[in-house]
Amino acid sequence: MTTSASELANSAAAAAKSSTRPATRVGTKSRRGFAAMSPETQRRIASEGGKASHASGRGHRFSAEEARDAGRKGGLVSRRGKTTVPAAK
Repeated sequence: MTTSASELANSAAAAAKSSTRPATRVGTKSRRGFAAMSPETQRRIASEGGKASHASGRGHRFSAEEARDAGRKGGLVSRRGKTTVPAAK
């Protein structure tokens, strides 16, 4: 029985794929990067990024008026044009 080069390549690729991703590891991903850090460490690093952003002039802090306007726009979008129903007495 002879095997062609393409069959050998396909079987080699399948063997390599199965060795790197065994079926028993489904749903058990290893935690890397931020996910492996404690919540306190994540918060500290994120805070440093925010401080650097504001120090460089790229950060933005909403004023009360801007925040109110953004909330109003979000509320309009979430209702998708539906009018409010008057409260029952």
